[in-house]
Amino acid sequence: MVTRTRCADLVQQLSALTAVSRGLGRALPPDCPAASAAVLRMLSRYGEMRMSRLAEILDVDMSVTSRHVAHLAARGWLDRHLDPQDKRSRLLRLNPLGEQVLRQASDRIAEELADLLLDWTDDEVAQLTVLLARLRASFDGCRPGHQDAAAARKAIR
Repeated sequence: MVTRTRCADLVQQLSALTAVSRGLGRALPPDCPAASAAVLRMLSRYGEMRMSRLAEILDVDMSVTSRHVAHLAARGWLDRHLDPQDKRSRLLRLNPLGEQVLRQASDRIAEELADLLLDWTDDEVAQLTVLLARLRASFDGCRPGHQDAAAARKAIR
């Protein structure tokens, strides 16, 4: 079982990841800031969805999500259409232009990261990728609506 000391060390390193993320975000095109890229990425990963679901996935307020969606729609990177299940709601869908922008943004970030990690091996990057994915999965039960999973994990301990 992990110790609090190790977790304190991890907190220090996770704090530094914010700076890493911000630095990588500077490689994005000016009209596609990091928040816009995140919305595009979620629509690409999860497919068509309502704005409320997108806000939940991003773990941000609906007003914030609405601003990001409006930004992307104004650029023609996503489509909004009526939800056939509920005509009061709209579904969001990444369109081909949005897919292209996401690909270009991802390529720019990957190039920037490759330049920064010149002294890393592929195995080291793969190991970090696996560990970060595991860390992220550990937080999946911490979002609103996932309290049962978090409670179940605590009960096991």
